[in-house]
Amino acid sequence: MWILTGGRVIDPANGLDEVADVVIDEGKILAVGEGAGAPYRERAERVIDCAGKLVTPGFVDIHVHLREPGHEYKEDIASGLAAAAAGGFTAVCAMPNTKPVNDERAITRAMIERAREVGGSRFFPIAAITKGLEGKELTEMAELKAAGAIAVSDDGKCVMNAQVMRRAFEYARGQGLLVIQHCEDHHMTAGSHMHEGPNATRLGLRGFPREAEDIIVARDIILAELTGARYHVAHISSARSVRLVREAKERGLPVTAEVTPHHLLLTDDAVLGYDTHCKCNPPLREESDRRALVEALADGTIDCIATDHAPHSTLEKDCEFDRAAVGVNGLETAFPALLQLVDRGELGLGRLVEALTISPVRVLPEVGGGTLSVGAPADVVVLDPERRWTVRREALRSRSHNTPLLDTEVKGAVELTLVGGQVAFERVS
Repeated sequence: MWILTGGRVIDPANGLDEVADVVIDEGKILAVGEGAGAPYRERAERVIDCAGKLVTPGFVDIHVHLREPGHEYKEDIASGLAAAAAGGFTAVCAMPNTKPVNDERAITRAMIERAREVGGSRFFPIAAITKGLEGKELTEMAELKAAGAIAVSDDGKCVMNAQVMRRAFEYARGQGLLVIQHCEDHHMTAGSHMHEGPNATRLGLRGFPREAEDIIVARDIILAELTGARYHVAHISSARSVRLVREAKERGLPVTAEVTPHHLLLTDDAVLGYDTHCKCNPPLREESDRRALVEALADGTIDCIATDHAPHSTLEKDCEFDRAAVGVNGLETAFPALLQLVDRGELGLGRLVEALTISPVRVLPEVGGGTLSVGAPADVVVLDPERRWTVRREALRSRSHNTPLLDTEVKGAVELTLVGGQVAFERVS
């Protein structure tokens, strides 16, 4: 039995935000409330003083890349789950653009078994929509679901053929699977390296227009309405795409969306100087888009935050900008990065916690968690919102270090992560 005592407990799923105790026994939440730990102190194996700290449900990330199988030199399931725990994430959902692609039940099962072997944060695979991510032939979604896949996506590649996408929606609806789309008209973005705008002109780089995202979001909403399938917009980045999602929700369509920490915090100004750590897909856009994303997250139009954790080796990032791989390493830096929004008054702390905990579970209920309800699995994180630390390579558990925050001091630290009542991460200094 463990008691986390005297912390500010924030559990948006239950409307809780107060100084309280959290009692954990046999891997589950036993009690939550002011003084809830008092009757159990004599039996407790460990009592942790959380005064001045935040105690929340474990974070849930429905969009990560753990690179195994095929690219273990960037990340593998063991290092990815360790990085997740260090970032306060007790559950992560891995995208299928591995090598080989997660488009067959044997691959899905192998990934799940590997995660069971290494332990730590909970692992959920997302399978491919089309075989080989080629956008042509649908995968056997029923078999993939039976093997343990909880959603389908060709993330990294957009399903360009509208007829294929329609059939994907119909098949996924029949299996009760969420369809997650990387929204990019590849015909409009061929050869692009950053957002299309004045900064791209200054840097002499070909731009990725917002409209390449907007067109696919609009098309897919029409197809979702036609088929009745659940549709999720991955890493939304455009103000117009936000408006399209808002309008779809107002009409009661089963449409959801996520946003990354880097799109909430950075603009394409960060690319000036050719910083390859800021090269991502979709690209960082302009301040008007960033503000629209923050406002949409605050009002619930954007459902949740997902890191799109995309680890790459030094060789793939320490090179010319037009040759650099796209993607940001984000699991371990998400909380301190996002806390900036709270400190600047752009987002309430309660909504931030909600967007990292119960909101992603509402999008993907198959993941579970996101709550400190009595009887729920004890997936819990203790956070120090004032602690400062420097993001150095040796401080990260990920195999890769491609973050814009590398070698900078940040405020906000994960102190303890429990998964099913077991320690997955504990800060020691």
